[in-house]
Amino acid sequence: MSVIYEPRGRAKEYSPYALNLYLGCMHGCRYCYAPHALQRTAENYFIKPTPRRDVLKYLEKDLRQRRYDKQILLSFIGDVYCETADDNQTTREALNLLNAFHAPVAVLSKGGGRMLRDMDIFRAFGDRIAVGATLTFHDECKSREWEPDAALPADRLKALKILHDVGIKTFASFEPVVEPEESLKLIEQTLLDNSVDHYKIGKLNNYKGLDKGIDWREFLIRALKLLRPAKKQIYIKESLRCAASDVPLYENETDPERYIVRA
Repeated sequence: MSVIYEPRGRAKEYSPYALNLYLGCMHGCRYCYAPHALQRTAENYFIKPTPRRDVLKYLEKDLRQRRYDKQILLSFIGDVYCETADDNQTTREALNLLNAFHAPVAVLSKGGGRMLRDMDIFRAFGDRIAVGATLTFHDECKSREWEPDAALPADRLKALKILHDVGIKTFASFEPVVEPEESLKLIEQTLLDNSVDHYKIGKLNNYKGLDKGIDWREFLIRALKLLRPAKKQIYIKESLRCAASDVPLYENETDPERYIVRA
């Protein structure tokens, strides 16, 4: 069994390869697609997850059989830095394996400071790793309402700043964008902190019709006005490009592989 796989559809924009270590998550995000994708109820998905059976054994097998020169994302299903039954030990061991085989890696999490426990391994990767956070709400109360057990916004922002300041490449994923004003505040904060190297910006997709009432063109224009003068790396996801199709974009803002981590 192979555990490193090539994502399909919209997920392909985020990474050429992916690895899911756990199949549950404690964060309880209202908009999460994973329970539906895995055909689980919320009660059976939003639990303290255990590692996938023999995932480290199969990971080592994958890495021995093939050299990966484009990034492997941790992860699309679950969060490798949510509260887990093994206290994220599988995450740490998987990172050590990936580094030993010189694989390039991207880590995306809402775990905030929990990510920092593995900062020593992140640093060992050198330029073969990028560590990112999903940023959704600037307001703590709104964050708790939508992502009840994820790290609070300030914790995620602080973790990005600490990682960036020690030379680890950082990125921020602005998807979903539930309230554009909240996302714009977060962009402003990360620019003020100088904590993010690369921005991935999308939209809210098909959640109870809320996306239909948002002016995505205005949101994209305002986001670009903030980021372009700062000379930041930007990727605008296809869903947002389609929703704001008359907003001119540069080629480097529409190429999903331009800023991925490579070996």
